[in-house]
Amino acid sequence: MGSDNKMEPPPLDNIDFESDEESPLTLSQSAGAPAKQSFQFETTSSHITNLPKSKLFRKLHSTAFHSVYIVLFKAKINVLLPFGPLAVLLHYLTGWHGWVFFFSLLGITPLAERLGYATEQLACYTGNTVGGLLNATFGNATEMIISIYALNNGMIRVVQQSLLGSILSNMLLVLGCAFFTGGIVHYPKVQRFNQTAAIVSSGLLLMAERENNEDDSEDEEAPEITMWEAIAWLTILTLWVSVLSGYLVDAIQGASDSWNMPVSFISVILLPIVGNAAEHASAIMFAMKDKLDITLGVAIGSSTQISMFVIPFCVVVGWIMGQPMDLNFQLFETATLFITVLVVAFMLQEGTSNYFKGLMLILCYLIVAASFFVHVDNKSDDD
Repeated sequence: MGSDNKMEPPPLDNIDFESDEESPLTLSQSAGAPAKQSFQFETTSSHITNLPKSKLFRKLHSTAFHSVYIVLFKAKINVLLPFGPLAVLLHYLTGWHGWVFFFSLLGITPLAERLGYATEQLACYTGNTVGGLLNATFGNATEMIISIYALNNGMIRVVQQSLLGSILSNMLLVLGCAFFTGGIVHYPKVQRFNQTAAIVSSGLLLMAERENNEDDSEDEEAPEITMWEAIAWLTILTLWVSVLSGYLVDAIQGASDSWNMPVSFISVILLPIVGNAAEHASAIMFAMKDKLDITLGVAIGSSTQISMFVIPFCVVVGWIMGQPMDLNFQLFETATLFITVLVVAFMLQEGTSNYFKGLMLILCYLIVAASFFVHVDNKSDDD
């Protein structure tokens, strides 16, 4: 009878089949303990062996590799990223300042867009106040970094004209392309936007209006990368933008000489392309979706941030560096900005838009570009 009890296998309910996933295995004190111990030892060993191939590998793949793919390969504009290292190579291997400037400009453009993306991802983990501060700071990080390098080189007029060009580009080119594209896509429908927001479009109230419209019209999207990944990418992208900005600023005068192009034209027309690429793309996208209130927030709101935050910031930085950076823009530039504001205000007062209004804004920008190409700057940085 005793031998029969020894040969009898342990009951199945004494074996914990799910213990390898829920908690560490414990030894049983019931009959058949040796058999259960052997089973538990093999299960634990198998679990440890398979962990790096399953859970740990999937976790690493879904974080690091996924983050790299999202930030560096998902956006189509990232095809311009290789031009950044190419500009660095040309700087050291050749004396082609024009090509160094051109490739640096192309290389910084996707970095500016990716900086905005990383800022939006980080803002998802913060409150509205901190998120707004992040967007105001890193959203214009490219302009501020280029301005700091130019101030360090004593290029006061380049800083003033590039920031003025960013305002003009947002108000005329970005908004004009958005109106034109939206009008063509939705033709013959007349697109409408909040007329009250248009009246105060030159003030800070438009930013609050943009925030309300985004909350009402857009579903909240979950962030694609974690908070620490967003911080890491902000750091990496900012450092790379800083490196390329140095080569870009150093090549401005050489590009002007090799291309027979005024420095004022490069500063007002070409440099703003870097910082306005993200605004340009998003404004057109929202206009095609018939969400012009958000389009106004992107285009006019960016101009407001530059005029109310970036320009005073550069004045303070110039004072710290001992550079005579001030708000004393030249008469021609001030008149151009004043006329631009009047034109945009007349375009927005009806609360409607179509492709013809967009075409008029684009033509106005072309006139501004041509005027700065032939304009002789009486107060250059060489004086």
